[in-house]
Amino acid sequence: MREGLLEIFQDEHRELRPGAAPPELKIEFFAFANINNTIRLREGRLLVRLSDLLEGAPEGVVRAIAHILLAKMYRKPIDRGHAARYRKYVGSHEVVNKAHLVRQMRGRKRLHSPQGHVYDLDAVFEDLNRRFFHGLLGRPRMSWSPTKTRRILGHYDPAHNAIVISRIFDQFSVPRYAVEYIVYHEMLHLKHPVRLRGSRRCVHSAEFQAEEKLFPQLEQANAFLKRL
Repeated sequence: MREGLLEIFQDEHRELRPGAAPPELKIEFFAFANINNTIRLREGRLLVRLSDLLEGAPEGVVRAIAHILLAKMYRKPIDRGHAARYRKYVGSHEVVNKAHLVRQMRGRKRLHSPQGHVYDLDAVFEDLNRRFFHGLLGRPRMSWSPTKTRRILGHYDPAHNAIVISRIFDQFSVPRYAVEYIVYHEMLHLKHPVRLRGSRRCVHSAEFQAEEKLFPQLEQANAFLKRL
């Protein structure tokens, strides 16, 4: 398989850079905590690490990975067919389930207390669950982020069944409706898991978006987030 990998990467290199001799390649499968693939150029040698979850992937998928990594490396346009093939494979139920198991076993998720200085995320979840979901959503592990990040305001991690909210919201200057909206958004991810439509992952389905609009202070919350 590894010899075949080398040939595939060399072929894709020639496709992307005709006339240029492929550099020395070192390719290995690595036990990442997720489906990650990396490529680095070091001293004239390309170092490639592929997620061990992709061992045994069909040749077409491996070619797609090789093309995507090399295209990113050399800043070339990524072929849509290759991109779609890769997304469809890693978005399949079988691979997604494997990835969740691997993240649970390998990934270390540092969670903090749901009780902040101002807001208690467990209490916020239960209140929203009663008001909007008839109390039917099972409460995941709730946690404030370790820092006041503005890049990721909140996220739901299905592998660890956890909702993490940026600590930037845990202060008196933040209105409760803003905290509620961020938690409500992540609760919708819990209710409407990511689905595969063709070769594309559907993160915010039509059902998701319709329910999000039911939040009574949606406009005020979005206006506050823009100022934030």
